[in-house]
Amino acid sequence: MRFHDGLRSKVARYLIGAVVAGGAIAGAVGFLPAVSLPGPFATAGAAASEPQPAPGGAAAAPSLDLTERQTKTLKIEPVAARVFPVEAEAVGSIDFNEDMATQVFTNYQGRIVSLFARVGDDVRKDQPLFTIDSPDLVQAESTLISAAGVLRLTSRALDRAKDLYGVKGLAQKDYDQAVSDQQAAEGSYKAAVDALRMFGKSLADAEKIAATRKVDSILVVASPIAGRVTARSAAPGLFVQPGNAPAPFTVADISTMWMLGNVAEADSAAVTAGQAVKVSVMAHPGHVYEGRITTVGATVDPVLHTLLVRSEVQDPAHELRPGMFAHFVITTGRPVTATAVPVNAVVREGDGTMTVWVTADRHSFVQRVVRIGLQHDGYDQSLDGLKPGDLVVTDGAVFLDNMLAPAPTD
Repeated sequence: MRFHDGLRSKVARYLIGAVVAGGAIAGAVGFLPAVSLPGPFATAGAAASEPQPAPGGAAAAPSLDLTERQTKTLKIEPVAARVFPVEAEAVGSIDFNEDMATQVFTNYQGRIVSLFARVGDDVRKDQPLFTIDSPDLVQAESTLISAAGVLRLTSRALDRAKDLYGVKGLAQKDYDQAVSDQQAAEGSYKAAVDALRMFGKSLADAEKIAATRKVDSILVVASPIAGRVTARSAAPGLFVQPGNAPAPFTVADISTMWMLGNVAEADSAAVTAGQAVKVSVMAHPGHVYEGRITTVGATVDPVLHTLLVRSEVQDPAHELRPGMFAHFVITTGRPVTATAVPVNAVVREGDGTMTVWVTADRHSFVQRVVRIGLQHDGYDQSLDGLKPGDLVVTDGAVFLDNMLAPAPTD
């Protein structure tokens, strides 16, 4: 019995506390201050019409009647048709055009003697980049000098054989042997000259070496293309071999750059190679670089759900740098002409719908639900709810929307 009496007492105290707390909360809510609109948009100056049932049972659109003073603070413009480009936007980064970049190796082994370019230097085609002391070049020049000596010797022997053969002082066999020796020596000399050309020596250089019989072991390595030095691992005294990474120099043609972008998976179906691209970077605001998509990735990133897109961007002024953050716009379709409304005229309601305020006499304003499509240059495409010529509030629509909110009660 005592247990039940105690339980009743605890329940009673709990209920009394709940009632008191509820009253305190209600009192606090009742004393919340009312939020009013400043200036001419105070609720005392306008009459809001409650939505009344329209014929057929549907609720009529909310409306407001404004005074002349209130209307003057609004900006009202007619709806018109505009051209909306069909585009997809994405972000990415700038990189060198690897199709126009080359690693400069030496064709023969040797030690680097001199360097003639630094990273960031612009070089011409066939401009010297570095020189090496090449034992292979020494061997090729020595072979040329030897072949040139044999050629001179066999040529003189052939001249003597011709004289003797003419006076019947030389057998036919010996004459034929002299001719064969001279032809073999001439072939060896031409082969030595061609071998020397592999080192970048000209015919004039080869003839000078053969005439002076002096060996020059310095091999000049020139740039195969015109562009900018993007990397250099060469240093004086470094022993280099053909094809051994890293390359002594890397040169890239920077008249075009790559833009590596990540397109959202939702837009990937509309992106194809050959589409026009407009690229902008933070380092050069307001400057748009033109280009075209060259490659579309074969797979979608399973984590980010983006598709890798590569485009070539023209950069004749050499302003872009690898690693720059870039924003790009892809033209994915033909432009669309549609009803347009300024972005400031559209109000997003709490339930997600988009509304605008429409007027016919600049006194009575009706809230109208619209469907929005594309957006470009400060305008929204209206898919439904407006037609060209409708007068809409383009500045002050949010204040009109707030006037519909019921004023808080004390």
